[in-house]
Amino acid sequence: MRFNQFSALMLCAAVACIPSLAQAQGYPNKQIRFLVGYGAGGGVDITARHLAESLREALGQNILVENRAGASGMVAANAVAKAPPDGYTLLVSASGEIATNPHLYKQKMQYDAEKDLVPITNIVMMPNVLVVNADVPVSNVTELIAYAKARPGKLNFSSSGIGNPLHLAGELFNKMAGVSVVHVPYKGAAQQTADVAAKHITMTFASVAVVQPFITGGQVKPIAVTSRTRVSVLPNVPAVAETPSMAGYQLVNWYGLFAPAGTPGEVITRLNTEVTRILRTPAFIDKMRALGGEANPMTPQQFREFITAESMTFKNVIEQANVTLPE
Repeated sequence: MRFNQFSALMLCAAVACIPSLAQAQGYPNKQIRFLVGYGAGGGVDITARHLAESLREALGQNILVENRAGASGMVAANAVAKAPPDGYTLLVSASGEIATNPHLYKQKMQYDAEKDLVPITNIVMMPNVLVVNADVPVSNVTELIAYAKARPGKLNFSSSGIGNPLHLAGELFNKMAGVSVVHVPYKGAAQQTADVAAKHITMTFASVAVVQPFITGGQVKPIAVTSRTRVSVLPNVPAVAETPSMAGYQLVNWYGLFAPAGTPGEVITRLNTEVTRILRTPAFIDKMRALGGEANPMTPQQFREFITAESMTFKNVIEQANVTLPE
């Protein structure tokens, strides 16, 4: 190839890169969308809205939170995976659609969480609370286990979807306690908890943000939290693991921010810088603690490594609890 031909090819390649580079340097110059895979009012939704409010000020652009519930969060995750990789369509995800679903929906997933989504940062670690409806005559884990053992297959627990961490929390509880509480899946955390409060469902595992109003109103009773230690916002509620027969029980949800694969590195860096700065502010830390969680900023690489470890943890829970999906 002649020198002038080679130079022309290099020039064309350089020119082709100019639009994406210019776009990254001018980012953002229009509205950003946060897609959430669960209904309004749930823990992921509330966290996304808190983050959107703060990030709106930092970036100087409106941020729309859009709920696309369904398929254990995969509807929203797939939409982001297939979106233009320009940083204007982002996913605020729970751990389920990233670290759990690949072990449950191997043949049904329309996206590859590892290849199609780019980690930006973890947002918050979010223990869940085990609550029962006001008519259930128990006040602690030991009493709940005894109550369930006396009624095999007659009690039920709700979650926001088959195979998500709230479901797995219940299945792990069944496995370790030696009980058979029947799972009832919903499309969102708000309704799964509302039906416990209405006494249609025996118990549920949900975020503090979702259950706190029902606890305050006396419609549900908090029994335990799913982290190994207690949470600051509910200091009188023990961890499940504090019950001797349930020692070692732990299943903590987390929420993170993702972009479509191929999003320019400059955009990922800008988002990570702004979001992690927000996560370290006292105001945001207090908001997360009020929800029962702890803000947990990471670099993209740290978050990627964290996801790999969490994926193995959830895989082990799925196998130990023998969680399977209906055909």
